[in-house]
Amino acid sequence: MRFTTRTPFPLSALCLLVTGVVAALLAGCVAVPDRVPDRAGARGVPGGHPSAARWQPRPGTAWQWQLSGRVDTGVAVPVYDIDGFTNSAEVVSRLHRSGRKVICYVNAGAWESFRPDRAAFPASALGRSDGWRGERWLDIRRRSLLRPIMAARFDMCRDKGFDAVEPDLADAYTNDTGFPLTAADQLAYNRMIADLVHERGMAVGLKNDLEQIPELVGDYDFAVNEQCAEYHECPSLRPFIKADKAVFHVEYHVPESTFCPIAERLGLDSMRKGLALGRWRSPC
Repeated sequence: MRFTTRTPFPLSALCLLVTGVVAALLAGCVAVPDRVPDRAGARGVPGGHPSAARWQPRPGTAWQWQLSGRVDTGVAVPVYDIDGFTNSAEVVSRLHRSGRKVICYVNAGAWESFRPDRAAFPASALGRSDGWRGERWLDIRRRSLLRPIMAARFDMCRDKGFDAVEPDLADAYTNDTGFPLTAADQLAYNRMIADLVHERGMAVGLKNDLEQIPELVGDYDFAVNEQCAEYHECPSLRPFIKADKAVFHVEYHVPESTFCPIAERLGLDSMRKGLALGRWRSPC
């Protein structure tokens, strides 16, 4: 960087300038590689929701995913993915002050007995257990019922200052939910979810649902994937990378020596985590 001036440079101004440069360099340690989407609509077609102010994470963006315990805000990465209900606006603001973008984790596919809005879901919309204590699959065919509930959850994310949403359990139709769900049901529901998030000015990530990536990559701003290396599915995420959209990826059981070469070859932003999704992380 070169500075030029036609008048003598005051010492006080020089000190302020040097201080600013040092601060900028330090902030660069967690600088967020992001961009504004090139297309005007949510799916890149006329009539989509405006995206001018929406964050778009690009491949090569390191991240931290912590859904349990008090959030450790000291991890030197540009993106955090944290629970939307249990974290306050102050936590989000603290991360923003450190130059981070923050993703709001929300379960969009299952009812949870421990959430404050649990009474908003009628019993008729609750299916079988999803395998986690206190959780039951939702009947995603009932979009008119679920739409205002999910909209309220995304309002919460927006009002707390989150930049994006990670809606979990976006592949109910591939599971034993207790409902006769189809791929078409899932596509319609996932597009509704993406639209609700975009209407609130936030980015949205597609969680797993690998089979429907070709149909949904235009609706979503990034992807979040679990265990694609363990199940030999990572190449299915290529459409997001080709679209210059980040893929945030974790493995729980496969060692880094196995999945990191795959991740680096494909352009995934990968790390190993414990199933509890606490503070510990081992990135590639």
